Amino acid sequence: MKSTFSLRKRVFLNRVSTGITSFLFAEVESSRRGEYKWGHYMLTLADCRRRIQLEFFIGTRRARRESLRKIDLLIKRLEEFRTALQKEVGLIEQYEAMQKSKTRKLKKGKSRG
Repeated sequence: MKSTFSLRKRVFLNRVSTGITSFLFAEVESSRRGEYKWGHYMLTLADCRRRIQLEFFIGTRRARRESLRKIDLLIKRLEEFRTALQKEVGLIEQYEAMQKSKTRKLKKGKSRG
């Protein structure tokens, strides 16, 4: 039997070794070459005990525009979030490296004295 979904994928967001079961589950039901517009279009994001489900209804022309706008906005904000997060990670790592360097210098100074 052929799948009724053109996309149905779950991906765990953490490595298996962490034991954390956060996941993203994307489901796009097939429109059967455009003839069926009342399908199931859902994005589920889960983290520990929390779960959100975002529906992307495409049954009307307006809903299709809104659903595409919604996913485009989500992707844009996620990309901005990633950029800001990468920047903060870099700043924290830079600060920690400086602190580690200062600690080493202090230890060297004490061992000489």
